[in-house]
Amino acid sequence: MHVQAYKPLDEAEYLALEARSPVRHEYIAGEVFAVTGASIRHNIIALNIATALRTHVRGTPCRALMEGVKLYLKKERSYFYPDVMVTCEPRLLELDAQAQVVDSPVLIVEVLSPSTEGIDRREKLRAYRTLPGLKEYAMVSQDTCKVELHRRRGDIGWDIITFEPGDTVELASVELALPIADVYFEAGVTCSG
Repeated sequence: MHVQAYKPLDEAEYLALEARSPVRHEYIAGEVFAVTGASIRHNIIALNIATALRTHVRGTPCRALMEGVKLYLKKERSYFYPDVMVTCEPRLLELDAQAQVVDSPVLIVEVLSPSTEGIDRREKLRAYRTLPGLKEYAMVSQDTCKVELHRRRGDIGWDIITFEPGDTVELASVELALPIADVYFEAGVTCSG
């Protein structure tokens, strides 16, 4: 039997790997995880949310970004690819058009997949909550009409709000009221209330 020693990567090694790899990877304190492809339903839901956010923040300093942009969490020494983010950093507009990393979103949305739901609910939830400017983290089911929203309540903690069929998803971080049926439009999920 041959046992190969595991050597964690530092951030520079991860970024070099990411620059030359055709597969995207997330990085958590030295460990690298491949990001697998998403289902069509997952993609439709993420696109519905990103489109609504993009339209809503148009003409403001905020920008809606999709899963190809990395989120850097310095305190956690981690890089993730959220499905959708909104950042309102004025400096984002000044960045090089080739920039692929942000570090200060006000809203993060993850569409839950069977293979990633555990990580989205544990590791990412814990890590995302360390971002000082993050106001909301939404976890969106792709199988049932349900959005679980974690909303920061000042320095006190986080509220968890669940939206189901017939509800309007209230994203206070960007002042958007989005009917849950719009989240699931053409995704093959029934959202009648």
